[in-house]
Amino acid sequence: MKGEDEGVQDDPLEQEQDLEGRVKDLENELQYAKAEIANVGQRAARDRTESLRYGGSSLARRIIPIFDLLEKAVEVSDSDGANGSIIEGVKLTLENLRMSFEAEGISEIEALGKVFDPTCMEAIATIPCPDDKEPGSVVEVIESGYRMHERILRASRVVVAEGDP
Repeated sequence: MKGEDEGVQDDPLEQEQDLEGRVKDLENELQYAKAEIANVGQRAARDRTESLRYGGSSLARRIIPIFDLLEKAVEVSDSDGANGSIIEGVKLTLENLRMSFEAEGISEIEALGKVFDPTCMEAIATIPCPDDKEPGSVVEVIESGYRMHERILRASRVVVAEGDP
């Protein structure tokens, strides 16, 4: 009977150790759950910030072609000697659009004379390198590109001088 008594005494000790192990496991799970909740909160805050920052980008993408058309109207009318008041109205409209873009963090990508950058430019043609230009530089901008903060809304469509920069 002595062996049975010892077995009975070991059971509460083993149960206590099992319970202590289970408590540690649950504490670890609780710690992981808290960390995951904190991560979810940080992701949500980052997503909210990005949404506020880039929320107008779809509207900007639709307005950019209108901006292009107004610029072309000014260029053509300046060379044709069209009605001055119409040209002045288009110029004022362009200036107001430009200021609105700037207020929203939208800026034109400066490409002319710069080294070709495939992250914000699209080469639509290459030409032999002119004497006064560097190989790999942009010699003509066909269509201006725009970015909103760091995000590209539309790449600049450019003509590049042949050769490695």
